[in-house]
Amino acid sequence: MRKKIVAGNWKMNTTVTEGVELAKSIVAKVNEIPVGVSLVVAPPFTHLTSVAEVLKGSPVALSAQNCADQPKGAYTGEVSAEMLKDAGCSYTILGHSERREYYGETSEKLVKKMALAFENGLKVIFCVGEKLAERQEGQHFDVVSAQISEVLFGLTPAQMAKVVIAYEPVWAIGTGVTATSEQAQEIHAFIRKTLAAHFGEDVAAKTTILYGGSCKPSNAQELFACPDIDGGLIGGASLKADDFIAIAKS
Repeated sequence: MRKKIVAGNWKMNTTVTEGVELAKSIVAKVNEIPVGVSLVVAPPFTHLTSVAEVLKGSPVALSAQNCADQPKGAYTGEVSAEMLKDAGCSYTILGHSERREYYGETSEKLVKKMALAFENGLKVIFCVGEKLAERQEGQHFDVVSAQISEVLFGLTPAQMAKVVIAYEPVWAIGTGVTATSEQAQEIHAFIRKTLAAHFGEDVAAKTTILYGGSCKPSNAQELFACPDIDGGLIGGASLKADDFIAIAKS
């Protein structure tokens, strides 16, 4: 059985005080979540230790939104995988489209980041997805295939067991536009097929693949009913505990 995961990416939102309150609200409702569904929250770096305290003893896992591609040293403004683990994280998000787009993250950098994440006992939520022009030009399969092969194909099957893939159609993030369930299932099935061709059917069948593009309570059930969609990487809707829990209940 693949793990069902609903992860909340808070992005650059909430103060520490607000983030702690949000985490408390999520923990208070966690008993409403169906058995077999795991929750992950990814607050900003400044919140991690405070939110970790709130989550202690609960089944909700803590994730960072990114990590450095160096283990330590003179890298002003960066946060290492070792620091994240020490702050209480069990996951880090890597390769989010906003990191790729705004901060020039390349596959080469992501390979380094992923290696450091594994070295420090972190699991990885690895993001892939195409932009609107790439979708319109029919390049979405090629783009996603390249993102997967350039970063994941160097991993061992044991390392792949620590990777959750999140497909995010860049054209649907924060736009209110959501991929149809047919579009989402098609690309999720393609991702699984791509993994199977390289790692074998067993690894592909066990890999959790999340949908991440304007997923909300009103469309989560339809999306999660698709056979290859194992949950969601939630942006805006994760900033309200009721919405986040409603999505997880879907």
